[in-house]
Amino acid sequence: MATIEKRTGKRGTTWRARIRRTGYPDLTETFSTKTAALEWARATESKVDKDEVVDTTEARRTTLTEALDRYQREITPAKKGATQERNRIAVWKRASLATKTLSRIRGTDVAKWRDERLEAGVSGQTIRNDLALLSHVFKIARTEWGMESLRNPVDDVRRPKGSPARERRLQPGEEGALLQHADTEWSALIILAIETAMRRGELLGLTHDDIDRKRGVAHLPKTKNGSPRDVPLSPRALAAIKTLPRRLDGRLFSLELNDHGNRWRALCDKAGVEGLRFHDLRHEGTSRLVESGLWNMAEIGKITGHKTLAMLARYYQPNAAAMAARMKTGERA
Repeated sequence: MATIEKRTGKRGTTWRARIRRTGYPDLTETFSTKTAALEWARATESKVDKDEVVDTTEARRTTLTEALDRYQREITPAKKGATQERNRIAVWKRASLATKTLSRIRGTDVAKWRDERLEAGVSGQTIRNDLALLSHVFKIARTEWGMESLRNPVDDVRRPKGSPARERRLQPGEEGALLQHADTEWSALIILAIETAMRRGELLGLTHDDIDRKRGVAHLPKTKNGSPRDVPLSPRALAAIKTLPRRLDGRLFSLELNDHGNRWRALCDKAGVEGLRFHDLRHEGTSRLVESGLWNMAEIGKITGHKTLAMLARYYQPNAAAMAARMKTGERA
């Protein structure tokens, strides 16, 4: 049988209903009236009898901050983008809803957060990535942390439109300006990025053991999509690698991912290059591979690590002026 307890405090009188059954955790809920407490108790006991009760205790006492901390300890370290994910977790922990328990977070709370971020000028793609993280936190809490009663509030929220595909390519003189102001390490990094179309993390993770100089190939055992791949190295790329001194840790580059962005922006400022992201060099490299005419699109996808032609197409930015010139001469790329 359920017990109903009258409680008096600063907020007035409340009624706590408690149900104890062998094989079940204690079920409790607090109400402002005795009638509401009795109704809940009768309905819940009926569910217990039918074995339909889902324990909501953990969901009602775990805050979003606590869930994020646990997620960061247990889930994040196994991800390739762990550093970026920790930054996203920090963003969520600063949100006003971070102090709410998981069971109290509604779609309206998440929608309000989304709108505030949009008004602050945060890109739609960044917000989409943040929402994907929150959604996965709720999924893990429900499937692995014993909070089966949880509803994922992100499912009820519209996602902002993603950012349009970047079309930025190196303009005449920009590559030379960057290399002129770069030191040996940065010069090699820029050249490799353009010549191989590798991702930043793949480049910074390269070791000398990954480079087969006889075959002219860089082996990437770990990639973003989870599949290892071999990347052909042009004579220019191999020459750039030769300029790098041997490091005790075996890595080609001393640069760390968390400092790379600031140093890249500083280099662009010195070179007078505006609006160029390091990731744009991957677009540049992919476009040059296509324009060389040496490989078909399937082969290029193997080089760049794109699993579908649709993904690869986002990274190929044709030069309209060059295409117009070829139309006049009838040449092929």
